[in-house]
Amino acid sequence: MSRTAAPKANSTAAEGEGTPVSFALLFSGQGTQHPAMLPWLADDGIVHDMRARLGVDDWRRALADPQWAERNDNAQTLLTCLALAAWAQLAPMVPAPDAIAGYSVGELAAFSAAGVLAADSSIELARQRAHAMDACAALAPGGLLAVTGISDQALDRVRADAGVELAIRNSDLNVIVGGPPHALEDAERIAVAAGAQCTRLRVNVASHTSWMRGAAERFSRTLANVPFQAPRVVLFSNAADRIRNASSAKAALAAQIAQTVRWDECMENIMARQVRCVLEIGPGQALARMWNQRWPTVPARACDDFRSAAAVVAWLRSHADR
Repeated sequence: MSRTAAPKANSTAAEGEGTPVSFALLFSGQGTQHPAMLPWLADDGIVHDMRARLGVDDWRRALADPQWAERNDNAQTLLTCLALAAWAQLAPMVPAPDAIAGYSVGELAAFSAAGVLAADSSIELARQRAHAMDACAALAPGGLLAVTGISDQALDRVRADAGVELAIRNSDLNVIVGGPPHALEDAERIAVAAGAQCTRLRVNVASHTSWMRGAAERFSRTLANVPFQAPRVVLFSNAADRIRNASSAKAALAAQIAQTVRWDECMENIMARQVRCVLEIGPGQALARMWNQRWPTVPARACDDFRSAAAVVAWLRSHADR
């Protein structure tokens, strides 16, 4: 298989701390994949390779089967491939992003877009990551529960009483907890009684909790043999703030599997770059919606909103070039 290179960013613009800013690039995580996602995406070499890896002729038809779509190895490979394909098709038409971050498994695509990993390495690592997590889940089954609308104090009680852990922190009132199925049932009951809204996510492992420590250790060993580079643009991590070199990139990618995703801090770090707009690549609009709720004066849109790549580029340039 031929080596697929990540699209190159404008390194001069990325490295200068005083350079005028343009936009931030966010890569979606797992759980909102759907058959109609990225309707404008061309069937390029990355997509063709993905179909071969997954053994499917039509990935949209495959996504219509919930059992297929929710399998970790399918979902993580598909999402990484499609995100990289989308960015490869957009990158030649837009300026380099001022900052990049990825949400959960979206970090694989984010690190590739930032020049840390070759695209084909990220795609293979998505499969390895899923297998490591599935092996952990076979010994300790689990899942994730979104909890919104309760205070930190009430959430602490939910975590203590139900025996779940904080998996992802999106904001003060928007978090995701993880744990075994029975603990999630208890957490939902307790949280709803405290006034929260709860949603079980389409993920069958307790991602970003201590139940995935074995997966993080296994993935760290896998990463030891993979070539990494320092990022060519400003890159923020779920677990380690800004990534500045290859060694910190490897450590961060492994650590986030079993540590809390601090997405609220990622967003704050990006906002500190004074970006003019934000583009989300992946399924759905979850990251764009979270951004707009917090910083409505800095617009965010998702690639899923558009019917063509040209429309994505036109929107991005209309804001980033102001």
